[in-house]
Amino acid sequence: MDNLTPMMKQYKEIKENYKDSILFFRLGDFYEMFFDDALIAAKELEIALTQRDAGGNEKAPMCGVPHHVSDVYVSKLVKKGYKVAICEQLEDPALAKGLVDRDVVRVITPGTITDINVLDEKTNNYLASIYIDESGIGLSYVDSSTGEMYTTETLREENESYNFILDELGKIFPSEIVCNDKFTNNKKILKTIKNRINPYINVYDSMTTEKKDWESLIINHFNVSNLETLNLEGKMYSILSTGKLIEYLYETQKDSLNHINQLEFYDSNEYMILDINTRINLEIHETIMTREKKGALIWLLDRTSTAMGGRLLKSWLEQPLIDINEIKKRQAIVQLLVDNIILMDEIKGCLKKIYDLERLIGKISYGNCNARDLFSLKISVSRIPELKKLLIDSNKKEFLKLGMQIDTLEDVYELLDKSIVDNPPISVREGGIIKLGYNKNLDELKKASIEGKQWLANLELEEKKKTGIKNLKVGFNKKSGYYFEVTNSNLNLVPDYFIRKQTLTNSERYHTVELKEIEHKILGAEERIVDIEYNIFNEIRDKIKKQTNRIQRVSKLISKIDVLNSFSQVAYQNNFVKPELNNDGIIEVVEGRHPVVEATIMDDRFVPNDTYMDNKNNRVQIITGPNMAGKSTYMRQVAIITLMAQIGSFVPAKKANICIVDRIFTRIGASDNLSQGESTFMVEMNEVANIIENATENSLIILDEVGRGTSTYDGLSIAWSLIEHIAQNIKAKTLFATHYHELIELEDKLEGVKNLTILAEEKGDEVIFLRKIVEGSTNKSYGIQVAKLAGIDQKIIDRANEILIQIEENHKSSGTNNLTVHNQQLNFLDYRKNYFIDKINSVDISKLTPIEAINILYELIEEAKKLKERA
Repeated sequence: MDNLTPMMKQYKEIKENYKDSILFFRLGDFYEMFFDDALIAAKELEIALTQRDAGGNEKAPMCGVPHHVSDVYVSKLVKKGYKVAICEQLEDPALAKGLVDRDVVRVITPGTITDINVLDEKTNNYLASIYIDESGIGLSYVDSSTGEMYTTETLREENESYNFILDELGKIFPSEIVCNDKFTNNKKILKTIKNRINPYINVYDSMTTEKKDWESLIINHFNVSNLETLNLEGKMYSILSTGKLIEYLYETQKDSLNHINQLEFYDSNEYMILDINTRINLEIHETIMTREKKGALIWLLDRTSTAMGGRLLKSWLEQPLIDINEIKKRQAIVQLLVDNIILMDEIKGCLKKIYDLERLIGKISYGNCNARDLFSLKISVSRIPELKKLLIDSNKKEFLKLGMQIDTLEDVYELLDKSIVDNPPISVREGGIIKLGYNKNLDELKKASIEGKQWLANLELEEKKKTGIKNLKVGFNKKSGYYFEVTNSNLNLVPDYFIRKQTLTNSERYHTVELKEIEHKILGAEERIVDIEYNIFNEIRDKIKKQTNRIQRVSKLISKIDVLNSFSQVAYQNNFVKPELNNDGIIEVVEGRHPVVEATIMDDRFVPNDTYMDNKNNRVQIITGPNMAGKSTYMRQVAIITLMAQIGSFVPAKKANICIVDRIFTRIGASDNLSQGESTFMVEMNEVANIIENATENSLIILDEVGRGTSTYDGLSIAWSLIEHIAQNIKAKTLFATHYHELIELEDKLEGVKNLTILAEEKGDEVIFLRKIVEGSTNKSYGIQVAKLAGIDQKIIDRANEILIQIEENHKSSGTNNLTVHNQQLNFLDYRKNYFIDKINSVDISKLTPIEAINILYELIEEAKKLKERA
C-alpha cells in the first residue's frame, strides 16, 4: 500500500470499511470502481473495463459511470443482489488543498433502495430484521421508501418459531434480511426461505447484539419518553429485532430517517393467518403457472388509482381482519359508493391526479429529491381539497368522518406554488427551478443576467455598424467564454481594439475590453443564480421535511379511501354482493362464483354453486367427481369468497353469510422441491403436517387429492386417517376433494362429514361436465375420457378401457364392494327436473313467435327424453 498513489491509497482505506459493497468512488463527473469491484461491475453492468495507474508500476482494473445517471447503474447492481457504497467528494475540488476529502455517504442495499423508477409502485420493498433464540422470535421490518415500520414477536420454542417466521416472511416477502447467527442454524428453513423468497441475507453475532442498549436507541429514534408509548414494554424480542433494524438503517443510510417516525406493533393473531402455501395456491398475488399478476385475485380487485392505495390493498390481502366490527366499517363505505356511482367516479378521477405521497416524502426526507419531486408533491396536494369536499358534501356520516380527518396541507401547497416553477429541470445544480418573485436577491441577479444578454445583443449591432462586418456575431462556450467571431473573408475589416482569442479553420475569434466586462457581469450573475437557487431549494425541501408527519397521515387516509373505492368499482362492475358476517361458524353461499375464473373465461358462462358449512353436521365435506369437472375451482372459490369477505370486499354470489375464520389452509396440486431433496409426496406431507399442527376449529381447510403421491393403499390410508383426525379432533371446516371413492363411507361413520359430488352426463363414451356441486357421491373419475379430451392417442385410450374392464371384473370376483352411483343419478334427475320446470316457468307465451314456440317445445321434448332414459 506504500507504493500506491495518494488517491488510490485513499480509495483502499475507504474500501476496507465496506468490503461487502461495491464502492462507487466519486472522481469529478464520474463514479469510478477499481480492482475487484471494477471486474464485477464491468461484467454485471456491461460497461468497458479499463486500467489506471495505481502507483508502484501497478495497474488497477477500472470502470466508471457518469454521476448524473448513476441511479440506473446502482439499481441494476442492487437488483442483482449487490450492495453499493456511494463515496462522495466532501469538498469542492477547486478549493481543496491537496487530495479532495471523500467518504461514503450512503450504502444502498436490496432492502434500502428508494429509487421510485426501480421499485414496483404498488409493492412495498421491505427490509426485515429477525432475532431468534430457544424461547422466542422477534421480527421487525421497514419500507425505507415509505417510512412504514412494523414489529411482532412470539414466545414459542425454536421449532414452532420457524413456522411463525415462514408465515410472516411469506406475507411481506422482504428483499433483504438482517438476522442473528442462531436464525441460520436451521439449514432446512434457510433453504426454504431462499427458495421461496430469495432475499439478501446479512448475518450478525447474537452475543454482540444482546449486550447493547437497544431500548435507548429505539426511544431516541422515535423521540418518545418510554417504550410503552410504542407498545413495546416488556416485548424483548421485538425490542432486539427493532433495535438492530434501526442500527442497520443508520449504518447504511447515514442520513436523516425523519420519515421513519412511527412503529406499529401487532400480534399475528389479530388477523387471519395465511401461510405461504395458501397464498400461492389461492393465487392471491400471482398465478401459479405464469407468476404474473394477471389472472390472480389482486388483478381482479385492484382498481386503485394511486400507488399507495395499491400497496395498502396488497397489505389488506395479506392480513384479512377477524374483527367483525372493523370489517363492517369497510363494508359500509363500499356500500355507499356502490349506491352512488357518480361519487365513486368523482373520487376515482380526483385520486388519479395524486402522485405517490409516501415515497415522495421519503425522498424528501433522505435529501435525494429534485425539483420535479416537489412539483409532483404540489400537484398532488392541490387535489386534496377537492377530495375533502367530495366526502363532506356527500352528507353521509361515514364520509363526513373521513373528510373531517383530511388535512388539506394548504400551507405546503402555497409554499411550493410560490417557489417552484412549473415543469422544472431534473438537476438542482443548474438553476431554472425558482420562480420570479420568491426571492428579492435572486430576482435582481436574474434581471442583471437578462440585461447583460441584452447588452450583448446591442453590442453586436454597434460593432457591426462600426466595423462594417455584416456577418459579425457574438458567440459563447464554457471554455472560451464570450467572443466576437469573424470569417476569414472579413479579416481585413477587424479593428485594432479587437484582441485575437482563437484561430479556427474558417474564422477568427476576438474579445474586447467592453465584451470582457459584460461577460464578467453575466457569468458572475449566472454562477450566483445557480448557487442561490440551490440553497433556496434546500431550504424549501427542509421546510417540507418538517411536515413529514402531516403528509404521511393524509396519505394513509387517501390510501384507505382509494382501496375502498376500488372495492366498490369491482363490486359494481361484477355484480358482487355485501356478505353478512357471523361468529357462529356458518359459511353459507348462494350461487357463489370464482371471481377470477368468471372474469377470464371466454366462451362459456360460469356455473355458480351453493355452499353450506357449519360446526355441526357439515364440517367436513368429501367431494368426489370427474377430473376437469371443477372440484379445485369450487374449493378455491369458497376460500377466496371467505378471504374477500374478511378484507371488507363484496363477494361474487347471489347471497352470502360468512363466519370469521382464523386461518385458511390449502393443500392443492402436485409439486416437488428437488433443490431441497424433497419429492412431490414429501412436499405434500410437509404441508399436511403444517395444517394439522396449526389448524383450529375456527379454520378453513382446503385439501385436494391428499395421498395421491404414493401407492394407492398407502395414500387411501393416509387420506382416511387425516379426515378422521380433522373431523374428530380439529373440527375445522374442511373441503376434501378426492378420487379415493372409498372415503365416501366416512359420511356414515363420522359426525359432521358430508359427501358432495359434481354432476357429469355420459353420452356413450363421451362425458359432459355440468360443473354443478350437489349432495351425493360417485365412483367414477372419467380419467380415460379426460385423457381422450387431452388428445392421447386412440390406441392408448382403447387399451386403457380394456384394462379398466379387466380390473373392474377382478374386483367383482374378489368380492370387493362396488360403490353405488345411485345418489348421483338421483341428484342428476333432480337437477334436470328443476331445469325443465324453470324453463317452462320462464316462457311468456304472449311474446313468442311461432318459430320460437316450436324451438322451445322441441328443446323441452329432448329434455323429457333424457329424463326418461336416466329414470
